[in-house]
Amino acid sequence: MEISLSAMEWQVKGFWPWVPMLRNSAETGMELMGVTDWMPATVPGGVHYDLFRAGLIDNPYQDNNSLLCEWVEHRWWVYKTEFPRPDVEGEKIELICKGLDYEAIIYMNGQWLGEHKGMFHPAVLDVTEVLKQKDTVQLMIILKHVPDEMGQIGKTSQTFTQKSRFNYKWDFSTRLVNIGIWEDVVFKVHQSHSMDNVYVRSDVDSEGEGIITVSTDIRSYRSIAGQLTISVILSDPQGNQAGEQATFIPADDSSYSTEFRIQVPELWYPNGYGAQPLYEMRIRLSHGESLLDEKMYKVGIRSLNYVSNVDSPEEALPYTVAINGKKVYIKGVNMTPLDHLYGNVSLSRYEWIVRLAKHANINMIRVWGGGIVEKKAFFDLCDRHGIMVWQEFIQSSSGIDNIPSKRPEFLALLEQSAIAALKDRRNHTSLSVWSGGNELMSESRVPSTYEDENLAMLKALVEAYDPQRLFLPTSASGPVEHITREKGVSHDIHGWWKYEGNPNHYELYGESDNLFHSEFGVDGLNSAKSIRKSLSETHLAPASMENSSVWRHHGEWWDTYSRELNMFGAVPDLETFVACSQWIQSEGLRFILEANRRRKFRNSGSIIWQLNEPWPNVSCTNLVDYYGEGKMAYYSARKAFSPNHVSLDYRRLNYKPGEIFKAGIFVHRAGSSEQSAVIAQVLNAQGQLLHEQQFRGVSEADKALEIGELVFEVPQTGEELFFVRLTLEGGASGENRNLYIFSVRDEAVYAPALKLEDSRLDIELVEQWTNEGLSGPEHNYRYRITNSGAAVALHLYPEETGDRFWLIADGAYESLFPGESIAMTVTCVKKKGLLFEVHPDETDLSARPVIEIKGFQKRSTVE
Repeated sequence: MEISLSAMEWQVKGFWPWVPMLRNSAETGMELMGVTDWMPATVPGGVHYDLFRAGLIDNPYQDNNSLLCEWVEHRWWVYKTEFPRPDVEGEKIELICKGLDYEAIIYMNGQWLGEHKGMFHPAVLDVTEVLKQKDTVQLMIILKHVPDEMGQIGKTSQTFTQKSRFNYKWDFSTRLVNIGIWEDVVFKVHQSHSMDNVYVRSDVDSEGEGIITVSTDIRSYRSIAGQLTISVILSDPQGNQAGEQATFIPADDSSYSTEFRIQVPELWYPNGYGAQPLYEMRIRLSHGESLLDEKMYKVGIRSLNYVSNVDSPEEALPYTVAINGKKVYIKGVNMTPLDHLYGNVSLSRYEWIVRLAKHANINMIRVWGGGIVEKKAFFDLCDRHGIMVWQEFIQSSSGIDNIPSKRPEFLALLEQSAIAALKDRRNHTSLSVWSGGNELMSESRVPSTYEDENLAMLKALVEAYDPQRLFLPTSASGPVEHITREKGVSHDIHGWWKYEGNPNHYELYGESDNLFHSEFGVDGLNSAKSIRKSLSETHLAPASMENSSVWRHHGEWWDTYSRELNMFGAVPDLETFVACSQWIQSEGLRFILEANRRRKFRNSGSIIWQLNEPWPNVSCTNLVDYYGEGKMAYYSARKAFSPNHVSLDYRRLNYKPGEIFKAGIFVHRAGSSEQSAVIAQVLNAQGQLLHEQQFRGVSEADKALEIGELVFEVPQTGEELFFVRLTLEGGASGENRNLYIFSVRDEAVYAPALKLEDSRLDIELVEQWTNEGLSGPEHNYRYRITNSGAAVALHLYPEETGDRFWLIADGAYESLFPGESIAMTVTCVKKKGLLFEVHPDETDLSARPVIEIKGFQKRSTVE
C-alpha cells in the first residue's frame, strides 16, 4: 500500500549554501534566517513556480526575465511538512521520494534518514522505527544547489550527473534549471510479504492466440507459518473476467510467474492501425484471509518485432516496427519535456499533448535523451491512445565532444537510473524502443555503437530487464550522423533543422536514400497570439535575432527573418511575419515527410523535431507552442501523415513561363491493395482551371504508388503564382486533397501572395454541440466556409481569441478558390495547468469559446 504525501501542506524556504546544516551562527548564536521566508510549496513541483506564486520572482517566461531568476539554482532549498502519523501498521514502512531534483538530505522528526543524488531513481528510506516515536510526522528535505552540469554546448564525455540537461540552456529553451521535488513522495507500507520487480508482457503466437505473462519477486519481511497465495485475475477490455489463477507459494523470498492464453484476443494496435483495447491484470498476494499486497496493470495484447527495411544493407539495424505481424510505418515526433518546471506539469497538459499527437495521425513519440524519463501518466495515455514510445536514457550530445561519458560516478548513476526506468516503464504496452541517448558520437559525425563501454552497459541492462524491446545505441544510429547526398550510408540519420532554400531543400530531401529519419525539422514563428504573451508590447515589431536581445532570448537559433525577406520580399508587421514564417516551415516540413513516405519501408518512417517546446519561444522547430496552440506545420504534418494521402514529387518552387513542368504523383494508402483515382488540376489565383489530368492505378500494400506524372506548360499568370491541386478520390473532404503553390519569379518567389486581393468569406455555423471529455466539457462547432471573393483565400484556420480554451480542428489551413466551400470542425477544451498564465477560475464551466476564422490574407472579413 502506498500513501501519497503530496496533498499535505508543504512549505519551502531558500538559504545560502550549507546554512541549513548549521542553522545558527557560530559567532553570534543567532538564527541564520535564509534568503526567503517560508512559503507554500507544490509537491510535486519546482521552486520557481512557488517563488512566482509568492511574488518573489516575475514571470520567468516574459521577455528576458529568466536571466533575473538564475540566482535560484545557486541556493539551497528546504521543504518541510508536518502531519499526523498515518494510522497504518506494517512490518516495514518506507519513505519513497520518487523524484528528487537533484541532491538531497532527508530528515524525519529531527533524525537524519539519508542522502540522495539523482533525478531518475527513487530515494527509498526505512522509517519503520522513526514513525513509532511520535504521533506527529515532521518531514524535511534539504535540496542542495544544482550541480554545474553541461547545457547544449560542452563535452558529453565530462557529464557527471543524471539530471535533465535541457534547462541548463538548449536551442529551444533558456537557462532555468529546475530544483524541487518533481515526483510524488509516499509512504510504502509492507506487510509480512510484498511483491517487487513485477514484469507484465504480452505476445501473440503463430496461431493468433494472445499471451499475457506476469512474473514477480516475493520479498519476506517476517517469517510466518504456512504458505502464501498469489492470485491473478484477468479482465477483458469490457470488464468481464477472462481468466483467474491462484497458486500456493512458499512464505519466504521467492519468485513467481504465470501466463494466460486468450484464444480470440482483442489486439492492441498503434494509432491508425486499429484499436487499443486494454486488459486489466490484478495480482493479489495473501496469507489466509489477510491481503498482504495488491497490484493492478493495464496491458494490451500485441506482438512486437523489428524487421529490416526493404533492400536494407546487411549491416543495418532493423528499423521497421512490426505489431501483430503487420509492419508499421512510423509517423513520429520528438518530444521535449512539456515545461522547464517539469514537476509542475499537470495531467491535463499531458492529456492535451497526447490528444494533439493522436489527432495528427502520429503513432510514435521519441522521448529525447536531453530531457526526462517521462512520467507514468504520459505512458498511461500512450497505452490508451496507441502512441508507441521510444524512450531514451538520459544522455545527449554537447557539440564540443559527444562521446558517452565514462566517468565512474556517471556510469554508476546511469546504471541506477536505467534500472529504475526499465523496471517501471517496461510494463507499458506503448513502450516500443529504448535508446542509449541523443546524438552520441565516438568520432566526429560518426554515431557511437554497442562497442562503447557506456552503451554496452545499457544494452546488457535492457537484455536483462526488458529483452522484448529493441535497444538502439543512440539516435541517430549511423553509420553517418547527418543526412548526406552520398548514397548507401544513410541508415538512421538526423538533420537538418532549417529550410535549406529553393531548390536545395527539395534536391537534398527528394533524393535521400535514408532507411530511417529519426530527427529533422524546419523552424517557424509561433502564433502572434502566443508571442504577445511572452513579449511585452515594445518588442513586438518583426526583428532579426541579431538586432533584438529579447527575440534572441526566445529562440536564438531559429531566426527566420532573412529567410522570409528572401521568400516574400517584406514582412511589415508581426501578423505578416508569422503567416510567412509558418508557411515556409509548413512547406519545408511537408516536403520532407512526403519524400520519406514515397519510399515507404525502404524508409521506415519519419520522426519530426519537434512536437512541443518547454517554454515560449518566438520561433522554433515545434509543431505546437508552449501554450498548446497548433501551428500551420502541425496541420501539414497531420495531412502528410493521414492514412490516405496524395503527394507531388517536385524539385523547386519557381519555374519560367513556357517551361515544361514535370512531377510524379504518388498515392499513399493505409490498407491493402485498392483502386485509386487522382485528379490533378493547375489553377490561377482566381480559380481558373488551366490544366487537368486524371490518373488511375492499383495501390500495393506497404508501398507508395507512383500513379503517374503531371506534365504541363507553365502558365504566365497575372499574380505570378500558379497552383497545383491533387485530389485523391474516395476520401474525407479536405483530408485527401493537397495544394502546392509555385511561382514564376526568380526572386522573392512568394511575394505575390502578399498582394493577393483580400478574400471574402461567408461563414455559416452549421452545428454546435457539447460532449463530456476526459478533462471536462468539450465544445464542438461545425462551420461551412465559402469564398465569395475574387481570389483564392489562403490557409484558413480557426483561433480561439478568448484565450481560455485549447483548440483542434478538422479542415484547418485549407485554401479556398472563389466559389468553393469547405466544412471545418472545431473542438475546444478548457485550458488547465498552464503555469504563468492568469485566467479566470478554471472550474468556471459557464465560459464559452470565442472563435474567429483567419487566413493568410489577414484583412479577411467574416460574415
